[in-house]
Amino acid sequence: MSFDDAYQALTDHDDDARWAYGTGFADPLAGVPTELPEGVDAADLAAYCLMLGDDALILSHRLQQWVTRAPELEDEMAIANIALDLLGQARLLLTRAGEAEGAGRGEDDLAYLREAAEFRHVRLVERQDEHFGHLIARLLVFSVWRLALLDRLSASRDPVLAAIGAKGVKEVAYHREYAAGWAVRLGDGTPLSHERMQAGLDAVWPLIGELFEPHEVEQRLPGVAIDRASLRSEFDAVIAQVLEAATLDRPTSAPSSERGHGPELAEILAEMQGLARATPGGVW
Repeated sequence: MSFDDAYQALTDHDDDARWAYGTGFADPLAGVPTELPEGVDAADLAAYCLMLGDDALILSHRLQQWVTRAPELEDEMAIANIALDLLGQARLLLTRAGEAEGAGRGEDDLAYLREAAEFRHVRLVERQDEHFGHLIARLLVFSVWRLALLDRLSASRDPVLAAIGAKGVKEVAYHREYAAGWAVRLGDGTPLSHERMQAGLDAVWPLIGELFEPHEVEQRLPGVAIDRASLRSEFDAVIAQVLEAATLDRPTSAPSSERGHGPELAEILAEMQGLARATPGGVW
């Protein structure tokens, strides 16, 4: 990009005819100091930002694959908007990661030029959805967890992460509401819709353990990062409320805390990174 960072790129498009989304956006980080907090290890902060940014980036890509496949036109628009929200979060977080690591890499380098082994997202965001019930189950689980995380992140000692958290809360609150609404609609609907919603929930449930397993990077960033284990009680309470309204059963399969990536990541990156790798240094 021809901008110094992702924040400027959000607003500085007044004379750019290629800008597809209009002009006049407010910079969510305007006036926020970007210096690293005292005593914070730059490498750990960069790694933490990559963790949060990759979660948003990979799920955004998966959601984009549902445009033209959703059951109603309104839902294609809603899913596309959720994907854009997550992409925006990813851009800010990857930019912060690049700033912290000090290696001269920007958001595009981190999104398009890293190998699969360098990505730090949770396995939940990788999976392929077999049908709409699977998509809703995954989005519900992710957004309930992500909203609890961002709410706490808004009090981070890192002012940039705090600002990203505060902005993200407003966005992910809608994501959670959208997913919960569809979970109830499907779960308390026809026998077929109930069956598919339950199947989707059963399929994603084994992946939730990683969401609450403390990570060594987070443990080295007290006051900056969020303790994942602290999110579990809020997650369980919200999920229980949705499942009751949707007449769905809480899955009985034991969640796994296993980390790592599956073969699906290679397919995601081939699609997401193909153009950037085919035209090094290209501008579009």
